[in-house]
Amino acid sequence: MVRVFFFCLISTFLLSTQGTLTLTPNESIQGNKTMVSSAGTFEAGFFKFGNSQGQYFCIWYKNISPKTIVWVANRDAPVKNSTPFFTLTEEGVPVIRDASGSVLWFSNSSRNSKKPVMQLLDSGNLVVQDGDSTKDLLWESFDYPGDTFLAGMKLRTNFVSGPFRFLTSWRNAEDPGFGEFSYHIDAHGFPQLVTTKGELLFSRGGSWIGNVFSGVSWRRMLRLVNFSLEINDKEVIYQYKTLEAETITRLVINPSGFVQRLLWSGGSRGWEILSTRPMDQCEYYAFCDVNSLCNVTNSPKICTCLEGFVPKFYEKWSSLNWSGGCVRRVNLSCDGDRFRKYTGMKLPDTSFSWYNESLSLEKCENLCLKNCSCTAYANIDASGRGCLLWFGDITDLSRHTDQGQDIYIRLEASELVYSSDHGGSNKSFNSKNIAGIIVSIVFLVVVLGLATFTYMKRKKLAKREVLKIFHWKYKREKEDVELSTIFDFSTISAATNHFSPSNILGEGGFGPVYKGILQDGQEIAVKRLAKTSEQGAEQFKNEVMLMAKLQHRNLIKLHGCSTHQEERLLIYEYMHNRSLDNFIFDSTQSKQLDLTKRLQIIDGIARGLLYLHQDSRLRIIHRDLKASNILLDNDMNPKISDFGLARTFGGDQAEANTNRVMGTYGYMPPEYALHGHFSIKSDVFSFGVMVMEIISGRKNRNFHDSKHQLNLLSHAWRLWIEEKPLELIDEEQHSFPFRQNLLREVVEIDHKMKLQCPCYSHGRETIVFIIQGLRSCRTC
Repeated sequence: MVRVFFFCLISTFLLSTQGTLTLTPNESIQGNKTMVSSAGTFEAGFFKFGNSQGQYFCIWYKNISPKTIVWVANRDAPVKNSTPFFTLTEEGVPVIRDASGSVLWFSNSSRNSKKPVMQLLDSGNLVVQDGDSTKDLLWESFDYPGDTFLAGMKLRTNFVSGPFRFLTSWRNAEDPGFGEFSYHIDAHGFPQLVTTKGELLFSRGGSWIGNVFSGVSWRRMLRLVNFSLEINDKEVIYQYKTLEAETITRLVINPSGFVQRLLWSGGSRGWEILSTRPMDQCEYYAFCDVNSLCNVTNSPKICTCLEGFVPKFYEKWSSLNWSGGCVRRVNLSCDGDRFRKYTGMKLPDTSFSWYNESLSLEKCENLCLKNCSCTAYANIDASGRGCLLWFGDITDLSRHTDQGQDIYIRLEASELVYSSDHGGSNKSFNSKNIAGIIVSIVFLVVVLGLATFTYMKRKKLAKREVLKIFHWKYKREKEDVELSTIFDFSTISAATNHFSPSNILGEGGFGPVYKGILQDGQEIAVKRLAKTSEQGAEQFKNEVMLMAKLQHRNLIKLHGCSTHQEERLLIYEYMHNRSLDNFIFDSTQSKQLDLTKRLQIIDGIARGLLYLHQDSRLRIIHRDLKASNILLDNDMNPKISDFGLARTFGGDQAEANTNRVMGTYGYMPPEYALHGHFSIKSDVFSFGVMVMEIISGRKNRNFHDSKHQLNLLSHAWRLWIEEKPLELIDEEQHSFPFRQNLLREVVEIDHKMKLQCPCYSHGRETIVFIIQGLRSCRTC
């Protein structure tokens, strides 16, 4: 014991103050002495976290400030009230001792050595070598990952013993002890990347698709790093390497279970967040429970049952409680089942799956049909390679625009109207199908025979149904609703292929929207108000009454409406480019919008809003302005849509209250969300949120600055007061030559708005044009 202490004391004089490159059994690291990698990239030594009295042996980036820890040896064994020493035993075992020589932490080497040498590599890997050979490693820190995944490190999962190399979170920012979250490769079924909280799945990155795990925002990362996954008979190995030597990137699982990919920016001298998982509700494992589809763009109704399935608990689902998931409406018959194709999906949980890398998709379908327990199939990756089968419930299926795949869900034949888009084959037709076709043809002939006789009568009845909903007298019909605005229900049904699922453009809280083509070739968009929606009738009235009287190039045009029994339809002009959110939040589509185009879109929205607030006959408050309610025509001109929640004001009315707050959180001003107060300023606030999103390319609801704990609006405010407003610009637009004119052009848009800037209780976070320095808000 005395010998050890004497040896540690002497060794402190052998290390230079600049740090040592190697460590042998007759040397140690203690106090302020450190070990440095050969190129000076990483440094290792003892470190204290915050106000903690404990000392930990850590590895960090040498030239990055503030100090960024990437590995901790004694995570659950801090050295307290003593001077710690880090050294090697004669056998090559890394050891931490206190001043008395007692061992506080050690890590076994794979085998003993007579001449062990420790070295810190420029990859951040601390290794023990046999002599001076870098090829024969006795021990390496990369075999014992902490909360950080570095380039060259390997996450391994053994098929027999389970995961043995995985990331684990810290307990908190100042305690590197083992937390409750783990990040590893799940090798049950087809390998997938998962985060667990204890024994429970917390989130899931998806399955491997050839060059990356699905469900991960990967487009920018693949320009920086190369991912690889090796699957052999014994284990799965996942790792990545940077494409350029100067690239500094790391992946970290934080104490809350969020996994972030970070990139060091030499310009801003800080860590830039490339991705965060989970990013939204759909990325929490099984958020919508089983046999359902999660689509965050359909907020608040982000969960829908798969075709052929219904909610297990209807009352819960109607109140947006997704527990219980969905169950089949008709059980599988095994003989004659067919498949419904879903595109752009993050494939569901593969824990209970089977895969083959050589089978074609056609053979995959046949194999699934032969097994009555098989519920879905897909290719292994987006290139069309291999076969992947699911058994039992479909869990954690979500729409993913960045890297989605096709999946084919099995249904009993009667549950699916045949379409080539559904992925079935002609072999699926049987005597039941043929009989059904014959009956359909006979029925169609009868209907066509009566069509001429009933057309005018039905059109008149349809007209009366609309007027009845509005409690209008029939004699006033020409004054309030033009004859051309009322469509016969059968006409719209035929135009949408009888509301075929393949014609669905999207779905909001009030129901799906279908693409339709009228007999004259005109394209239309049809909003079918859900029968179960409590707001359906009210929304129908609002939109028909308002949109029939509003005419502006930046407002969506309402062609008409239709009713039939409980069905209510709104028919709009069709917008080929769909909604704004499909562009600004998609890494590929966003490249079509340079800063000039984005500012033109902002300007167009401002013009439409100004018309609603000031220039129309009625002063109208939209109350649900958001990116998904801004539609784009062929020339990318914006049009405000969805007036179901809109309210009208009198000429001298400034504000109003409501007992039922409706809209989308993240776009609502505080006084409306908390107290139901709304006014013109409410729309201006929502417009301001959209301005931030359009310029930055980031969703307000999903943005989180972990360093400062800020949302997007607060982040924009911080950049403004730090005189760095241009950092808010979408990274894809940084090379755009006119970016320096951004502030001036946004100020010009503000002049066109001619609206009073709102004053809120959270003023600095809710100013409309944060990036222009609160020019119009000096009275707030």
